[in-house]
Amino acid sequence: MSELPAGAKPARLKVEISPYLPWARKPETELGAISTIAVPHPDSRSGPSPHLQGRVMDEQHAVFVGIDVSKDRLDVHLRPSGEAFCVSREAKGLDNLVNRLEGLSVALVVLEATGGFETTVAATLAGIGLPLCVVNPRQIRDFARAMGRLAKTDTLDTEVIALFAERVQPEARPLPEPVRSHLAELVGRRRQIIEMIGMETNRSRQAVDEHLAQGLAGHIAFLQKELDAVDQDIGDAIKNSRAWRETEALLKSVPGIGDVTARTLLAELPELGTISRHKIAALVGIALINRDSGLMRGRRAIAGGRTSVRAVLYMAALTAIRRRSPFRAFYDQLTARGRPKKVALVAVMRKLLTILNAILRDRTPWHHENA
Repeated sequence: MSELPAGAKPARLKVEISPYLPWARKPETELGAISTIAVPHPDSRSGPSPHLQGRVMDEQHAVFVGIDVSKDRLDVHLRPSGEAFCVSREAKGLDNLVNRLEGLSVALVVLEATGGFETTVAATLAGIGLPLCVVNPRQIRDFARAMGRLAKTDTLDTEVIALFAERVQPEARPLPEPVRSHLAELVGRRRQIIEMIGMETNRSRQAVDEHLAQGLAGHIAFLQKELDAVDQDIGDAIKNSRAWRETEALLKSVPGIGDVTARTLLAELPELGTISRHKIAALVGIALINRDSGLMRGRRAIAGGRTSVRAVLYMAALTAIRRRSPFRAFYDQLTARGRPKKVALVAVMRKLLTILNAILRDRTPWHHENA
């Protein structure tokens, strides 16, 4: 090996390196590095997979619709195009809405539950086969707050509903049958009449004027007649359906379940017997919710759910433990362990709902061994 002349410096071989550092503006060189640049195969396919391309195209054409329902009009917002328009809630406006949505690839339509105003709109859209979901307004407001949107107008609400449909994509749910909707309306009216009877009874107890007391007594008697008529209508609706007669008989075979509880479950809990016990408990609002963070273990509590169903289950559980039914032994066992009475009563409600769910699932009446 020959020596270098005096004063000469050895030459350095610069080799390109890869991958590039994320903060580097141009390729850097380093002594002895090996290039990792991939050389494409001449027979390989360039570009994304055709399956991925099809999926991306479907997602790009999917339209999510948010509708804010009011008494007189419907505010509509489309995502991702951002198009917004308004139509009336009458038949002409609904026809206009259907015509505009039929030409689009609608992936989901989301409406807020608005005191019954949304019923006609939901029925119209479901009639043309659009995937539909009616959500609780509280979910939309919580979603808006999570996005930092505190202002509230019809236009802003519609945009938030459309964003909720696009990003959360709640499961589309079929509408209840017209017969079940009629029964639910009757059960709801019965609940309203009972509340009015309670309010008028409290007023009559505090009335000093004799004429006023007589008027209140007359109003209470009128409401009682209305209650009897509604009960008759509910009974006739169930008697006219063989499936409902059989289901009511199965429900009433369980200790503590009477006419009011059975009919409320029929009208307002159609999912009973079709989903798991954990889901049905969460749907009614008697499932315990964790409140833990780090090393802290919060107290479990129930929340949310369908208030009307939970109310009748509470009375049914209370009746079951007072009549010395098999549920009383379960209740006494929990209180003997030091559980508060209200906690034990909620546990009886959950056990009662689990049994009712299994009875309708298996279509078998109550037996003592089921407890």
